[in-house]
Amino acid sequence: MNGLRPLIVAIITVVALTGLSACGSDIKREAKYPTGMDRNSSANANDIYSQPEGIFGNEGSGLFGRSKEDKGTTGIGVNSFLWRASLDTVSFMPLASADPFGGVILTDWYAPPSSPSERFKLNVFILDRQLRSDGIQVKIFKQTRRNNEWQDTTPSLETGRELEDAILTRARQMRVAQMGNDQ
Repeated sequence: MNGLRPLIVAIITVVALTGLSACGSDIKREAKYPTGMDRNSSANANDIYSQPEGIFGNEGSGLFGRSKEDKGTTGIGVNSFLWRASLDTVSFMPLASADPFGGVILTDWYAPPSSPSERFKLNVFILDRQLRSDGIQVKIFKQTRRNNEWQDTTPSLETGRELEDAILTRARQMRVAQMGNDQ
């Protein structure tokens, strides 16, 4: 036991000195309250609240087709104009589910008052963060009542395209309205 005592004391001393030296290594760095200045300015170079650069740099990795081009934004994961226009356009139908991060809107069955023997269901997919014509896809499901039972029927392809066009038109209107308010 006597032979181990000096070794234990030496290990404890090394650990204590290492811990003390680590405590004093960052004494000159002072905490600063975030002021809302641009994170890229030199005034915020020592800001401890600033977002550190990721392992792929400030632009991100581009994995899964995504990039960090919308720095500092939070909220929904898809184009906000397409999202709001989609909700506006299908607002006459009951919603079953709406996921703003995944860009998916699912409606429940809806029977138009003019033809109660038909009912429709929509799946709306927002595919991009940009306001583009290929950034929206609408899938329509249709059922017809025969012999007191609902049977699947094939909806018109034009109906889906018309809904996509209506959503795109509404999204463009919203964007133009916002651009007018920003000026």
